Amino acid sequence: MKYRRVGRTGLKVSEISLGSWLTYGNSTERDTAVSTIDTAYNLGINSFDTANVYARGEAEKIVGEALRKYPRESYVLATKVFGKMGDGPNDSGLSRKHIMEQLHASLSRLGLDYVDIYYCHRFDTETPIEETLRALDDLVRQGKVLYVGVSEWTAQQIQEGLGTADQYLLDKIVVNQPNYSMLHRNIEKEIIPLSERNGISQIVFSPLAQGVLTGKYKRGAQIPAGSRAADEKSNMFMDRLLKEEVLIKVEQLEKLAKEKEITISQLAIAWILRQQNIASALIGASKPEQIQENVKAVDVSLSQDELDQIENILTAEKEG
Repeated sequence: MKYRRVGRTGLKVSEISLGSWLTYGNSTERDTAVSTIDTAYNLGINSFDTANVYARGEAEKIVGEALRKYPRESYVLATKVFGKMGDGPNDSGLSRKHIMEQLHASLSRLGLDYVDIYYCHRFDTETPIEETLRALDDLVRQGKVLYVGVSEWTAQQIQEGLGTADQYLLDKIVVNQPNYSMLHRNIEKEIIPLSERNGISQIVFSPLAQGVLTGKYKRGAQIPAGSRAADEKSNMFMDRLLKEEVLIKVEQLEKLAKEKEITISQLAIAWILRQQNIASALIGASKPEQIQENVKAVDVSLSQDELDQIENILTAEKEG
């Protein structure tokens, strides 16, 4: 495994991180989830990600239980706050009340005294950003949160957060968790340049585009049983990814991967890690074998010619 620094901090995370969205506490049985986390840890992955809203806290419980056997200093654990955790008017968002209550609830479920990274899971348009950042700053000063992150904020929102932290001398955002893959490149235009200027790293989620970049979905073929697209509870956003023009590109990428004697998923992750602003690619896994395959991507290097070929495939317009 290889490790990269997070922003301008001294924190180092593995180039592959393991997440728990749509898996632990939901579709993946507890024993399999624990086995997958153990496999990841033993392969050198030190970065683990969860959130309070994943299975309404059940994912945090499983992740915390699985990691409890390991020395606390040996792993980096992230969780998140924003999403709806109850039916009351203060049971979501980034108010001081919700942040404080949810951080302590997460720590209880995880069985920990602190989390390494605490993400604002989305931007809260109803709460002053100063209130949010001051609450997070207090948690950092208390030692319950070590680093502050955001997820799926726009460049403008991140810039507002940085400016507010500067103005009031609050702890700064050092990491962003956006959706990024060969098939979803929105962060390249504004987010990455802004982050590079301000010492913020990306730990990106859905690097395999919800499994489409594994090559499991084929044109004209039935959706594989047991896959994410076949599960009505977890097939959100899949329609766009399963269009014919997208699957044509996946076929071409898979051909390139075979020529290089690697899998398409390894190609997709290596392509992401070409970006130095990206500290880690956050993968989901429902069984240990997926981890074992994906970690090999850290040893894959892509030549400029291969990068050019990939770019041509990804930017090609639909024929006809």
